[in-house]
Amino acid sequence: MLTSLIGFTVVAALLTVSPGPDFAVVLRTALGSGRRAALCAALGIAAGCFVWGLAGAVGLTAMLAASKAAYDALRIAGALYLVWLGVQALRSARVRARRGTDGTAPAPDAAAADAPGDGGSPAVPGGPWRAFRGGLLTNVLNPKVGVVYLSLLPQFIPHGAPVVATTMLLVTVHAVLGVLWLGGVTLAVHRARAVLQRPQVRRRLDQATGGVLVALGAAVGFEVAS
Repeated sequence: MLTSLIGFTVVAALLTVSPGPDFAVVLRTALGSGRRAALCAALGIAAGCFVWGLAGAVGLTAMLAASKAAYDALRIAGALYLVWLGVQALRSARVRARRGTDGTAPAPDAAAADAPGDGGSPAVPGGPWRAFRGGLLTNVLNPKVGVVYLSLLPQFIPHGAPVVATTMLLVTVHAVLGVLWLGGVTLAVHRARAVLQRPQVRRRLDQATGGVLVALGAAVGFEVAS
């Protein structure tokens, strides 16, 4: 079991630091809604790992892998969600650019307000729960997570070990690594907020993260169509 845990930890660490929708969503949340919301988004992403872990344990991800229609439907939903997040970021960048050109002071996102206790970072209505839900949806609407679990986790379950308990243990390792990595990204953004919140820098970051999210969603959509 120890050997399996060490091997899985190495593989999970490589998967965790690979850029993807989770990273983009947490970065966007940290920039737009502050440290607390970004950490909640990271926890939502971790909760999504447990959803997929449980689904894999009861065979739902096997069903998704076997049913192209169900798999494609979930991927389309995930693609639309990523594109929607990206469009929101691009819209925010455009609003900031317009405010900068007409001489008015840049303001937080239309839905933003100051959150006490988070270094003055803006926070969206709905607070931590909304951020948590966003992270959860980002993960749950990505069927590739389930398929990766279905193909990867069995390789690290020792013969004779309880399948459900061992599966959830491995998922816990992956979730903890994810929270540590995304939490580190959040803290790095928070420490650099004086620079990152400058109107021009923030606009460029909104454009970059929005473009990445739209591109990821479009790539998934085109893959389904083909």
